[in-house]
Amino acid sequence: MEPTLLILAAGMASRYGSMKQIQGFGPGGETIMDYSIYDAIRAGFKKVVFIIRKEFAKDFQDIFEPKLKGKVSLDYVYQDLNAFTDGFKIPADRTKPWGTAHAVLCARDQVSEPFAVINADDFYGRDAFEKAYQFLITDCSEKVYSIIGYELLKTLSDNGTVNRGVCQVDGNGNLTSIAERLNISKKGDKIICDDNQEPEELSLNSQVSMNFWCFHPSIFPYSEKLFLEFLKTNRDNPKAEFFIPIVADRFINDGEGVIKVIPTSSQWFGVTYKEDAPEVKESLHQLVAAGEYPPHLWR
Repeated sequence: MEPTLLILAAGMASRYGSMKQIQGFGPGGETIMDYSIYDAIRAGFKKVVFIIRKEFAKDFQDIFEPKLKGKVSLDYVYQDLNAFTDGFKIPADRTKPWGTAHAVLCARDQVSEPFAVINADDFYGRDAFEKAYQFLITDCSEKVYSIIGYELLKTLSDNGTVNRGVCQVDGNGNLTSIAERLNISKKGDKIICDDNQEPEELSLNSQVSMNFWCFHPSIFPYSEKLFLEFLKTNRDNPKAEFFIPIVADRFINDGEGVIKVIPTSSQWFGVTYKEDAPEVKESLHQLVAAGEYPPHLWR
C-alpha cells in the first residue's frame, strides 16, 4: 500500500501569535507546508491528510485544493476534544487540544496504510522525505516504526531558546528514549540546556526529534489504549498533553517493537518566534536560488 503523509496543523500557535500554518514564506507565497508536500510528492507519497481544527477547514481547502488538484489525494481530519474519550467527562476548564498523539489518533478512520507524521510549521528537507518514504515501503511493520533524526546544531534558533526531544540511540540505531530538554541555545562553541537537568551541555552531534515519525497503522489501537490511561491520570490537569513521544516511549519499554532512528542530512528550519520569519523566507529563497525548488512550486 502506498504510504500517506499526515500533517499536524491543529495547534494553537500560541507562541507565534497567529495561524502560522497558512502564512506565505516562499517567493511565490508558498507556505512551509507547500514545501513539505512538494518534497513528499517527489519522494513518492500519493496522499496527504491534514489534521486541523474544524474552524480552519475552509482556509485550508481554499489554499490547498486549487493548487494540489490532480497532484496528490487530499483528506481532512478534525481534532476534536471529545474524540476517542470513551465517555470521559472533559473538565470545563479544558480548552486546548489533547496533544500530538491524540491528533494522530483522530486520523484512525482515514488512514489504513503506513504513514509519516510531520508538523505543519517545520521545514524538513528533501532528504528526510526520501528516507521516510523508503522506510515506509520497505521496513515499516507492526513491530518496526521510525523517527527521522536531525542534528541538534541544525535545529537551533538565533532568536531565543528552543525545546527539543533529544534521542538516545543504541548500537543498532534504535531509539531507547527521548528526553524532552528545555531552553536550549548555543553559547560560544557549546550547546547549553538551561532546564536544571543533567547534562547541562549537550553534544554537538546529538540527534533530536523534530516530530517526523513513520508509523504502521497498528499505532492506532495502541495509542487509544494509552490515551484512555492518560485521561484517567490527568483528569485534573487542564494543561496535560498526550504527546507522540509518550506513545513511542511506551512502545519501546513495553517491548512492543523498535523505533529506528534514521539520520538525515537535511537542514531543519521553522518558525518558533515571529523573529524567525525573515530567516525562514531567506532560507527558502536561497534554496530556490540554488535550484533545489522552482520559484513557483505548483505552476
